Amino acid sequence: MNKTDLINNISNKSGLSKRDVENVLNGFIGEITEALASGDKVQLIGFGTFETRKRSSRTGRNPQTGNTIEIPESTVPAFKAGNKLKEAVN
Repeated sequence: MNKTDLINNISNKSGLSKRDVENVLNGFIGEITEALASGDKVQLIGFGTFETRKRSSRTGRNPQTGNTIEIPESTVPAFKAGNKLKEAVN
């Protein structure tokens, strides 16, 4: 399912217009992005937690040349599924 499919499904189930659903979804994604960028985490009880994690620096290898390269430390987004989501999937 892509973003357009999600908007269509929510619109059909809720009776809201596609434009309204798209505005809400974009707002939701924007708020999560801003929170993660500022170092906060977003916890939706039963669904899951969006957070950031530090990935330490490491040595990698260029697959084309075989040369070793140093990959710097980075911060990456992460999602941990909540219990209700895990139960629904299983």
